[in-house]
Amino acid sequence: MSRILLISSNVTTEPYPVYPLGVAVIAAALTGAGHKVEQFDFLVSGRSEDELKSRVAAFSPDYSCLSIRNLDNCDSTSVTGYPEVARRLVEVLHSASPAPVIIGGPAFSILPEELLAYTGADYGIVGEGEQQVCELVKNLQQGLNPPRLIRGKRLLVGEEMTSPLFTDELIRFYLGESDMINLQTKRGCPHGCIYCSYPSLEGDRYRCREPRAVVDDLERIGTDHGVNSFFFTDSVFNDSDGHYLEVVEEILRRELTVRWCCYMRPEGIGRKELALMKRAGLYAAELGTDAASDTTLKSLGKGFTFNDALEVNKACVAEQLPCAHFIMFGGPGESPETVAEGLANIEKLEHTVVFAFSGIRIYPGTPLMTLAVREGLLSETSSMLEPVYYTSPGINQEWMNDQLLNAFKNRRDRVFPPAEGQKRLEVMRRFDYRGLLWDKLIRYPKG
Repeated sequence: MSRILLISSNVTTEPYPVYPLGVAVIAAALTGAGHKVEQFDFLVSGRSEDELKSRVAAFSPDYSCLSIRNLDNCDSTSVTGYPEVARRLVEVLHSASPAPVIIGGPAFSILPEELLAYTGADYGIVGEGEQQVCELVKNLQQGLNPPRLIRGKRLLVGEEMTSPLFTDELIRFYLGESDMINLQTKRGCPHGCIYCSYPSLEGDRYRCREPRAVVDDLERIGTDHGVNSFFFTDSVFNDSDGHYLEVVEEILRRELTVRWCCYMRPEGIGRKELALMKRAGLYAAELGTDAASDTTLKSLGKGFTFNDALEVNKACVAEQLPCAHFIMFGGPGESPETVAEGLANIEKLEHTVVFAFSGIRIYPGTPLMTLAVREGLLSETSSMLEPVYYTSPGINQEWMNDQLLNAFKNRRDRVFPPAEGQKRLEVMRRFDYRGLLWDKLIRYPKG
C-alpha cells in the first residue's frame, strides 16, 4: 500500500466553480487498488501554497498526483492561462517532499511533452488515468524503471469506468459555490467538429456507462453526501443512440428526487424528449450551437443547421426549460455577411440566453490547427502553451467585436464578452444565488 496525495490545480471559476471529477475518479481507482488516498483542491484552499505544504507534511505521501484541467479560459478578449499554476505547484511539492510527482488531466493530455518539460513533474499520464496510474504506482513500488511519459494502450469500456469517490470537504465547497456536483454517463464523441479536442482525449465514439451504474452513483452521492443537484459533463448528453433516455428512464423508475443539467447538441430533440427529461429532474440545458449561420456551422463540421438549433430552442420554450446557446464568431468562412446573418439568426432565439465568443482556441492535432498552419497563422512547431486563437482572414476581429457589442447592448440575456457574463454572475452570487445562474435571466410569456 502507498500513501498518495491527489491535487487539483484548477483555479478557474468561469463560468462557475466545478468539482474536480477526474481527481475523484482517480481517488476511487487508487483506493480500490488498496492505497491510502487524500484529495487536495488548490481552489478550495484559497490558492494557498502554505496549506498544500501543511497537507504534504501531515500526510507524508509516497506519491503526489497533480491534475491540470484547463490550459486557459478560452476567451480571446481576456486571456488567462493556467500552466504556470501547475508548474508552481510541482515546485512546491518537490520542495515539501521527496515523493515523485505524477501529472495528468485533460489539459496535460493535450500537450503532454510540453507540459511535462514545463512543469518539471517526474511522470506524466496521457488520457484516461484510472488504470494507468495504478499500474505506474505498482511498477514504481517494485523498483522498475517506467518511462516518464505514459500513454494508454486502449480506451476503457463502460464497466471499466470507475465511479468517483467524493469527499465531504470538497462537496461542501462546490455545493456552496455552484450548487451542483459533476458526473459522467459516457465518454467520447463521434462528431467531427474541427476545433474540438474531445475525440483525441476520449475517442471518436461514445463509450457509455450502464444506466443503472450512473443512477447508482446518483443515489450513493445523495445518501453519502446529501447531494441532489448534478451536472452531467458528457461531451454530448443527447446521443443519437438513445443511451441518455435509458439513464432518464432509470431515474424515473427509481423515483429519485434529483435536479440536473447537461450539455446538449441542438439537434434531434423535441418536446417529447424534453418533457421526459424534465420529469426526471432536468432544469436547464447548455446547447453547443457554436455558430450562427449555416456557412460557419458547415465550416466547423457541426453536421446540423441553424434551423435545427432554432427548432430545439422552440421546443425548450414550449416546455419552459431554460436553455443557453454558446456561439463562436470568427471561425473559418466568417465574413461580414455571415456575421450579419448570424446576428439576425440570434434574434430569432427567443426566451433563451446567448453567450458569444470572438475567435476559436486552437488545439494541437485538430483540423483547425491544420487550417491555421496552412493559412500561416502559426507553424507546425509553434508552442501551444500560450493560447492562440483562430480568426477568419475574411473578417476584421475588432469590427466583429463591435458588431457583437452593439447587437447585445442592453440585453440581459445576451452576453459578450465572456468577462461581462462573469461580472453579471458575480453580482447574482452576492445576492446568494447559486447554480448555473444564467437560467435566472430568462423570462417566459405568461399564459
